[in-house]
Amino acid sequence: MAKHQFQTEANQILNLMIHSLYSNKEIFIRELVSNASDALDKLNMLVLTEDKYKDVTFAPRIDIVANKEAKTLTIKDSGIGMNEEDLMNNLGTIAKSGTKAFLENLSGDQKEDSNLIGQFGVGFYACFMVADKVEVTTKKAGEDQALLWTSAGDGEFEIENTTQEGHGTTIVMHLKDAEDEFLEVHRIDTIVKKYSNHIPFPIFMDKENFVAAVKDDDDKEIEPSRTDIVNEQINKANALWTMAKKDVTDDEYKDFYSSIAHSSEEPLAWMHNKSEGAVEYTTLFYIPSKAPMDLFRVDYQTGIKLYINRVFITDDEKELMPTYLRFLRGVIDSKDLPLNVSREILQSNPIMDKIKKNISEKSSFRAFKNV
Repeated sequence: MAKHQFQTEANQILNLMIHSLYSNKEIFIRELVSNASDALDKLNMLVLTEDKYKDVTFAPRIDIVANKEAKTLTIKDSGIGMNEEDLMNNLGTIAKSGTKAFLENLSGDQKEDSNLIGQFGVGFYACFMVADKVEVTTKKAGEDQALLWTSAGDGEFEIENTTQEGHGTTIVMHLKDAEDEFLEVHRIDTIVKKYSNHIPFPIFMDKENFVAAVKDDDDKEIEPSRTDIVNEQINKANALWTMAKKDVTDDEYKDFYSSIAHSSEEPLAWMHNKSEGAVEYTTLFYIPSKAPMDLFRVDYQTGIKLYINRVFITDDEKELMPTYLRFLRGVIDSKDLPLNVSREILQSNPIMDKIKKNISEKSSFRAFKNV
């Protein structure tokens, strides 16, 4: 077992999570489900594009398990998983662009600082708002060694070898005494439908299913009533941007924005377009109601995700949009780009150039019309 210290920035945010007066604690489920979805997205792309992963089984699912007796809430995925280097980088260090902007905006007032959490997108560390101990068991696809990461949120974490069948990540949260509400199936179901209904992978959870008593013609009970435990999918798991606009409600658009922008605030406006012809692509863009904190930083984080035929490609490519539209959040899904598209291809590909030109013209007019 090896002990490690959290990076300074990670420790600052961790402390804010633990001592936060943030009233909207339920977003920790949104953040962890989003991370699980990202892990599935990454594995899906690798299985389709990399020979190293061609023999890896891609059976995407996310499971949520509430154990009232143990007072634990578990979120498990069958995604890419992590090795020791990944654990150090993802759970011990914050490399996300915009972190400095977030920390620079902290005032020292817990109540005031907590209002920044939704805008920043707190990621994995959000679980420490409700848990006093977190255990992460993970095994990276294509590798043999599973690992157990453990922390009580006290500035240290431990990593040790363990065993696990199959690849993916399991997060077990030992909930604080006052957080029993997050062990209630109905509460979890409501949160998932609110924030993660359109995560493009199925989310499963055990639910109680009441079965009425069976009676004969004389109203005599043959079989007593019972309650069965049924493992049910609790989200729609459809890519909202692929749906026709007429089939999507305003609330669904707002909920999807919440999941991709990691924000509890409603967007100012949105633009949903499908282009057909020589180049086919779909876009769904949102204008945030508040400017991103890193808007004027050189190392700003782009808010656009690129998909190719619903396969996630990247969310870290500034070439997708002109700089003056960097405040937009949303999705581009193209049918004409190769799955193994590289950064160099994105910068010089004529198909991408045409998509970018069309997007810029439409988005510029509509964006500034609505601001």
